[in-house]
Amino acid sequence: MSTLRARFTVCCIALASAALPAAAAGLKPGLWEMTSKVASASPETMSALAVAQREMANMSAEQRRTIEQALANQGVKMDLGATGGVKLNFCLTPEQAADPTFPAGQPGQCSSTRTKVPGGMNVTFKCDKPRSAGSGQVIFEGDSGFTMRMNVDSTVQGQSQQMTVESAGRWLKRDCGNVQPVR
Repeated sequence: MSTLRARFTVCCIALASAALPAAAAGLKPGLWEMTSKVASASPETMSALAVAQREMANMSAEQRRTIEQALANQGVKMDLGATGGVKLNFCLTPEQAADPTFPAGQPGQCSSTRTKVPGGMNVTFKCDKPRSAGSGQVIFEGDSGFTMRMNVDSTVQGQSQQMTVESAGRWLKRDCGNVQPVR
């Protein structure tokens, strides 16, 4: 895997792992959509993300299926946005939506904490394999939406990467269709 593709993959995983644990706090069960964008990062990281997105767009169908299947195994469907963002669809079961302690969607060995604040929660997470950590805040829009801003630190091929990720999530429908529940 190229350095750029590895960075992009870690960024996608960081986006998913940063947001999905927050989705457990009293939200509707069913199919959700989350759109995330790296709002700021080092110039090298921003450039690498742009190149990696172009590489992803130019991947063979087989390569793209492999990445999509790896994410689907975690209960996440990913789509690269035209504006450089990432759109994730994920499914929450009624049990997951009712239980604010599950660490959903985090690949590898992860831990997370959530602290309630007025209108939302503060979130921190730390993962190994791939190594990443972050903190931020989620603001809920009732039980059918949220906005989030996370500061994420990760290590890709021995190099430290810092970025700020902005996300918005919205409930789509109760039926998840072929999107498996997050794990």
